[in-house]
Amino acid sequence: MPAAMSDLFSASTTLEQISIIDGELAFAHQFYSSEIARELYTSLLAETPWRQDLIAVWGKTYLQPRLTAWYGDVASSYNYSGIALAPQPWTDTLLKIKSQVEALTLNRYNSVLLNLYRDQQDSVGWHSDNEPELGHKPAIASVSVGESRIFKLRHKSKPEQKIRNIELNSGSILLMAGSLQQHWEHAVLKETRPHQPRINLTFRNIQN
Repeated sequence: MPAAMSDLFSASTTLEQISIIDGELAFAHQFYSSEIARELYTSLLAETPWRQDLIAVWGKTYLQPRLTAWYGDVASSYNYSGIALAPQPWTDTLLKIKSQVEALTLNRYNSVLLNLYRDQQDSVGWHSDNEPELGHKPAIASVSVGESRIFKLRHKSKPEQKIRNIELNSGSILLMAGSLQQHWEHAVLKETRPHQPRINLTFRNIQN
């Protein structure tokens, strides 16, 4: 980690609870300042060995519409949508972010999935993070740097609940917890307006 980034590496904020049924949701617009977020984006973009996996959707396989990387403790292997991920060892940058995310959310994480959305065509479809390895009521903390994108939530069984839209700006953090993954799906959908790249880090605790 460059010395300049080390000097900038500090986060001071509180999470604001978002009112939602059947789960817990909290958000902070500025977990990192815009200057720190720019430093993080540049560092993560350059040092991460990005990959594009084949993903299984309704019995068919496609190239994932974004690039990813998986880091974590030795025993934090993860499987989703036909993809088996073995963790790469933590970098100094990721360990620093992890410690600050843990301090804010009061949860422990042993892994992180990095997603690189290269432009407005990169996306993640409607899904829940409800794999058995994540446990019954997982806490997942999502940090965003780079371009802003719209994070959408919809209830699985109560269509009268309006779709929630949250703008995940650079430097923001979103915490999903409680029974949210049981009852809600979320997505970052393709957009028509041109977008610059965005990096998203979702910290998780794998229970193998």
